[in-house]
Amino acid sequence: MSLLLQMGWGDLGVYGNAAKETPNLDKMAAEGMLLPSFYSANPLCSPSRAAMLTGRLPIRNGFYSTNAHARNAYTPQNIVGGIPDSEILFPELLLQAGYATKIIGKWHLGQQPQYHPLKHGFHEWFGSPNCHFGPYNDVTTPNIPVYRNASMAGRYYTDFPINRSTGESNLTQLYIQEAVDFIHKSVGAGSPFFLYWTPDATHDPLYASKTFLRTSSRGLYGDAVRELDYGVGVILKLLTQLGVASDTLVIFSSDNGGATYAKEMGIIIMLRTVYKWCSCQCVFNVTFLALIIGLQ
Repeated sequence: MSLLLQMGWGDLGVYGNAAKETPNLDKMAAEGMLLPSFYSANPLCSPSRAAMLTGRLPIRNGFYSTNAHARNAYTPQNIVGGIPDSEILFPELLLQAGYATKIIGKWHLGQQPQYHPLKHGFHEWFGSPNCHFGPYNDVTTPNIPVYRNASMAGRYYTDFPINRSTGESNLTQLYIQEAVDFIHKSVGAGSPFFLYWTPDATHDPLYASKTFLRTSSRGLYGDAVRELDYGVGVILKLLTQLGVASDTLVIFSSDNGGATYAKEMGIIIMLRTVYKWCSCQCVFNVTFLALIIGLQ
């Protein structure tokens, strides 16, 4: 399951973008299913993610917004709340069914330890509780942390560089490699798996690795989209190479539609699987790429 930030339907070639810079996602769409009437539960990251993972409306799962610019549904560094323990998340159910579960990228459902993904159905985590805002790096507002499971692996900008002048960062490549390693490990162990892949390169401040910088006709935002498309291609190719593509449900979406700086619009969702449904009880892997929003 892949959930991307601030990405609009107009970013993809399959929906008519003239640049045609998303060959892997376009191929995924051609081989799978498009859901053009899939709606986000909220126009902000946190409540839309909470709705997707719980299957419940934001007003019911604790991440709701008012008319105060909708900002009380957002979980920045100075917010101490998060997803309630009373909520049952999708990965918690898969955990009970024997799945290996991992989130890679942005969580955004609470930054305090009791709200972290390892407390809510995930075996593993590499990423951050928040977006990559900054740099701050001062006493009152430290740079946002990056976690490896329950331990802090470092912080954005200081330990995981993002060059605000050039837009260069290797974060997406790290997230791709984390996905590859997790899939290899899960398949090798004979375990069904749930991968929640949520990189945030298309959220301002934008970034892309050196290989993809200045390769898009759409500027830095296009560079980030191209690299994420590449990452999806790597994951899909690996599933085929390992012989589990026919047993894996892959879903790709965006959390709350295109950002104004992208000059594109809408929510995107694609579902790709060659899994043959049958009347027997079956176990299949789930790969959630980028970001999906809405209710299950």
